[in-house]
Amino acid sequence: MAEPARTLTVEEIARINSVHLLTTPLQPADLLFVFGTRDGVVERIDAAYSLWHRRYCRWLLVSGGMTPGSDLTECRIIKDGLVSRGVPAELILEEHRATNTGENVIFSLPIIEAKIGLSKIRSVICLGNFWTSRRYPMTLHRHWPDPEKMLVVVNHYETPNNLWHTDAELCSRVLSEWDKIEPYKAKGFIAEWP
Repeated sequence: MAEPARTLTVEEIARINSVHLLTTPLQPADLLFVFGTRDGVVERIDAAYSLWHRRYCRWLLVSGGMTPGSDLTECRIIKDGLVSRGVPAELILEEHRATNTGENVIFSLPIIEAKIGLSKIRSVICLGNFWTSRRYPMTLHRHWPDPEKMLVVVNHYETPNNLWHTDAELCSRVLSEWDKIEPYKAKGFIAEWP
């Protein structure tokens, strides 16, 4: 179990909840952008499948490179899981090189352009880890500002999202992501969203 990164006040927790760990209204989108992961893969696959099955997306883009200790890319693992659940392989666009969130977006845009056309995508659902939350659409917005962005997050920890600050490891992950926001904006890695 990780040590808490720092002691948080009630006000700090409330600010992180409202600014970073936000939720968005969900409506059907042209594309589901599945950010790769090495943690909580089953939960990510389940969430992506559920969104597709409930007709929240027509196309899926899965992005993620090699994971240490595996011979398969994050993309391959997630795509295989989606196909095994019934998502048609031809609806899943694949990006196999990315090793971080910025690369997920940068390497995926040409793939989307070639298969669908970026101008034809008016709305995107970002699917990723709970603790990274807002940084997914902020990264996407920096490189592709046009489409409407929505956010769906997955938490594979036993701790409920609203109690993240009570679990040392989950708290550490949330704070690590929270602490990246301002420096990443200053460096131009992400853009303000919404």
